[in-house]
Amino acid sequence: MIYTLEECCAMVEAQLAKLNIGAGEPANLYAPVEYALEAGGKRIRPVLALMACNLFGDDIQPALIPAVALEVFHNFTLLHDDVMDHADIRRNRPTVHRRWSENVAILSGDAMQVLAYRYLCRAKTELLPALLEAFSAAALEVCEGQQYDMDFERRTDVSIGEYLNMIRLKTAALLAASLKIGALCGGAEQQNTEALYRFGVALGLTFQIRDDLLDVYADPRMFGKATGGDILSGKKTFLLLSALEKADSATRRQLLELIGNGEIADGEKIRRATAIYDLLDVRRTAEQAMETYSSEAMEHLQAVKIPDASRKAELKKTAAMLLKRTK
Repeated sequence: MIYTLEECCAMVEAQLAKLNIGAGEPANLYAPVEYALEAGGKRIRPVLALMACNLFGDDIQPALIPAVALEVFHNFTLLHDDVMDHADIRRNRPTVHRRWSENVAILSGDAMQVLAYRYLCRAKTELLPALLEAFSAAALEVCEGQQYDMDFERRTDVSIGEYLNMIRLKTAALLAASLKIGALCGGAEQQNTEALYRFGVALGLTFQIRDDLLDVYADPRMFGKATGGDILSGKKTFLLLSALEKADSATRRQLLELIGNGEIADGEKIRRATAIYDLLDVRRTAEQAMETYSSEAMEHLQAVKIPDASRKAELKKTAAMLLKRTK
């Protein structure tokens, strides 16, 4: 049986509901956890884990608990990320630190990380060492990526290569680990597990560049949060770094001064920065990079050797949907 995206999502939602995290005490620790998880999101990581498992057999139950652990961990990173970015909105709702407080968001995030490991440890005993290694490696890489992201805020000389390494750690590593963990739960051989991991890395790079693009050019009503946030925070994104690389010295200086000017009204800063992006056609540059990494991802998926190649169809369809998303 090949499970569809919708079926995998439904399984994840049902399993998350069974956890009944919001019933825990003290309420001010667990209610924010439930609030973060019930907001939905795309459930990309657990779905990819289930689909990777499904490539190698019909029984995807062994991957379900690890998949939920991945989702809980991912949402933990969002709680802390929102605090560090001073973000007000996540998935069309106030962020946890805005609804409660920064201290609550930090502590509830810590609890989510512990819960993620607790759920992962409920996996099959014989799988646990490999799952913990893959999970922990990705978790540490996420932290490394976040540190680079913060370091880059104080620099004006960040290269596109450094940026790509940062998003490989911060975003792609957990996507890749989700596929690897799913493959391990499905009994995949090492060659297939590693091919799926590389597929996930390329997919993650494409996904993040798409996210950078949407932050500037998406419809805010579809995106789930205000656009232009990266411009206002001075975040080093693929668009900004491409613009700085392509600009002449005068335009480069103008863009850096604009990004660093805290006295310009938000709407005006976003409008002027976007105008420079348009002038330099960095939207097309980003789309070309996405095409490159998307093709690379499909090559790695093609390298996965299974008796029935048609089992890859749903995973290919899901990957294509993620790369064309509008939110």
